[in-house]
Amino acid sequence: MRLRDIPLTTIDGDPTSLADYADQAVLIVNVASKCGMTPQYAKLEELQREYGPRGFTVLGVPCNQFLGQEPGTAEDIKTFCAMNYGVTFPLLEKAKVNGRHSHPLYRILRETRDASGRSGRVQWNFEKFLVAPNGEVSRFRPSTEPDDPAVVSAIESALPAAA
Repeated sequence: MRLRDIPLTTIDGDPTSLADYADQAVLIVNVASKCGMTPQYAKLEELQREYGPRGFTVLGVPCNQFLGQEPGTAEDIKTFCAMNYGVTFPLLEKAKVNGRHSHPLYRILRETRDASGRSGRVQWNFEKFLVAPNGEVSRFRPSTEPDDPAVVSAIESALPAAA
């Protein structure tokens, strides 16, 4: 199955897929509200506001697999993101990113190698996967901030030419 064909569900329970973002660069990030890296939400929202009009979106995937750092309900998560970080980018339903019961999206994303050539398990919350309109995927580990020059450069390179 192609990455763009994998069925996804929004945090509100509506069906979607990456095909809905086919002409955009999409930064997929597993997010959590009770993590030391949670402030990355602010920088993700900055990227959304800066590059969104040019054919880019952040797609947040709440995940409770890392020390239970995303325990809330869908409503809790939406409220937290809106009130604390003004998040406007789409959120998906809570998902597992590692292991036997991981979401099919992450089974494919985990095959992507990072800058040091490593693939495999998602290390922690806020691991980032940039999916370009042509389907190429870049991977950035959790410690790489959303405004890191490597991430920004990859986003700018992946933006649709017509945007």
